Amino acid sequence: MGSLLAGILAFLGSGVTIGIALGAASAIYILFDPLLDARALSSAFFSFLGHYSLMAVPLFIFAGFLMERTGMVRQLFQFAEALVSWVIGGFGLATVTTCVLFSAISGSSVAVASAMSLITIPEMRKRNYPDWLSAGIVASGGGIGLLIPPSLSLIIYGIATETSIVRLFMAGIIPGLMLAGGMFILIILAAWRTGSLSRGHFAWGPLGRATVGALPGLAMPVLVLGGLYGGLFTPTEAAAAACGYALIYGLITGRGEFLRNLLPTAARAMNLSAVVFFLVGSVGIFQFVAANQAWPQQLAQLVIEMQLEPLPFLFGYMALLLMLGTFLDGIAMILLTVPVVFPVATALGIDPIHLGIVVTMGVELSVITPPVGFNLYAVSGIAQIPIQTVLRGAMIFFVSDFIVTLIIILVPELSTWLPRVLGGASPFG
Repeated sequence: MGSLLAGILAFLGSGVTIGIALGAASAIYILFDPLLDARALSSAFFSFLGHYSLMAVPLFIFAGFLMERTGMVRQLFQFAEALVSWVIGGFGLATVTTCVLFSAISGSSVAVASAMSLITIPEMRKRNYPDWLSAGIVASGGGIGLLIPPSLSLIIYGIATETSIVRLFMAGIIPGLMLAGGMFILIILAAWRTGSLSRGHFAWGPLGRATVGALPGLAMPVLVLGGLYGGLFTPTEAAAAACGYALIYGLITGRGEFLRNLLPTAARAMNLSAVVFFLVGSVGIFQFVAANQAWPQQLAQLVIEMQLEPLPFLFGYMALLLMLGTFLDGIAMILLTVPVVFPVATALGIDPIHLGIVVTMGVELSVITPPVGFNLYAVSGIAQIPIQTVLRGAMIFFVSDFIVTLIIILVPELSTWLPRVLGGASPFG
């Protein structure tokens, strides 16, 4: 195992992406091991891509881009603004609320942060929000998309561990809302301390009009999540339904302009999906090597002999995720660590649902962790705010996110209670 990990680190040090580093190092290991068949390279790469549920990833990505293109995200923000902008720090609260609503459609942290950068940061500037605060709100709020279903990270974890994706989606709701609640508290405190932030005024008329305008966007999570939890859809079918809904809405409201933008929107979705799929295939090669060498089983046996308790194990795993988050993206973190860690966690009696949420919380922290935090660069590039300013604001919310993460680790019921109460059919059955 040591030689393979050294090879991966060497490739990463040369500046290549994690997908190339993982695939190339694993391929070289196979080629030089006389007990492994080099002809298994292609089958290992493509077999991991053969999961039916993995098709939900490009479809949810496409649905999120379509939602952004049709203007649904702006309508959701206008609804959230009318709902909470009268509270101190209300426009910041409206941004977080919109992040939660859009997350229930997109599932992509970067997509949420990018859309919010375009829509909400200009509005907050008009209301005297300093750039560090508005950028921090958007960068951190985008991370909520990793917990609120349909989360792409939870789909990847479910496929890698053959855990019910529907139950994982249910498990992510309470932690996601806790993240939003922590941000609410910090935004109100920051607004109270700043004292110069503009506040809106509550009125039933604007709220009613905003609600009517946002109904198409609010109906999307009802369609997707209602179909999932009602047993009508698998995750892949729910993603296809979301795309169909966004396409129909775009054709009705946008007509010719929507059709002209359809191919560029599809190209954006395909580019991001290709990156994800190449990484997943590369992890398939890595898993082939690990399974043939029995490394997960050996590691599990080592942990059992050490008599390590579940709680110290989870804290140690979180520390590892925080370190990896400084130079790896979230999906890479999941696919690189979970195949090795999952058998150990199972041997320790850790609930797979709880482990999935803990892993995703670690990934959520990584999107605002320098130097690789993708949300930091998305906000900086789109809003034209220096990366140091974005980082200053994001680090404030990193503290609240980290506290929520510790609570989730210490209280597993926050992750497992809702799936246990609501039930849900497994997409693998």
